[in-house]
Amino acid sequence: MELHSLLFLAFAAVALIAAVLVLLSRNPVHSVLFMLLTFVNVAAMFVLLQAEFIAVIQILVYSGAILVLFLFVVMLLAGGERPLPVLNQPLQARAAVIVGLVLVSELALVVLTSTVGGGRRGPDSPERIAAVGGNIEALGRQLYTTWLLPFEIASVLLLVAAVGAIYLAKEDL
Repeated sequence: MELHSLLFLAFAAVALIAAVLVLLSRNPVHSVLFMLLTFVNVAAMFVLLQAEFIAVIQILVYSGAILVLFLFVVMLLAGGERPLPVLNQPLQARAAVIVGLVLVSELALVVLTSTVGGGRRGPDSPERIAAVGGNIEALGRQLYTTWLLPFEIASVLLLVAAVGAIYLAKEDL
């Protein structure tokens, strides 16, 4: 196995462990820090995949803005350590175990039947992307030509959600 693949697997393993620790950590601030570790490792995987623009956006948007928002919410709530959930009802515990086993078996099936890097190549080769002007320019061309309508629909939905959130948060409107 080459160094590139080993680095990718190492970053993926750290991101997966940190994501599990987000869920298992009893201290909310520690959960946010584990989330930061997850975001940084995902950005490192994007760099290894030669998607530098997406890696930078991952750091700026998720590690910067969204994580700071989460941290503010955690600090404002000031709950300290939260108790671990308790499954009081036997039916609930059995259902949780069954759903967990189904999800783990599905994940194992996907991992065991697929090959890393065995996906279908897209129409854009590294030479074609370089001829356009690089990753960012190729992404911009695709986004504003082929995917313009879905991009604008997502923009309108986000705008409506932001206006709705402001309306709901405002007391005297």
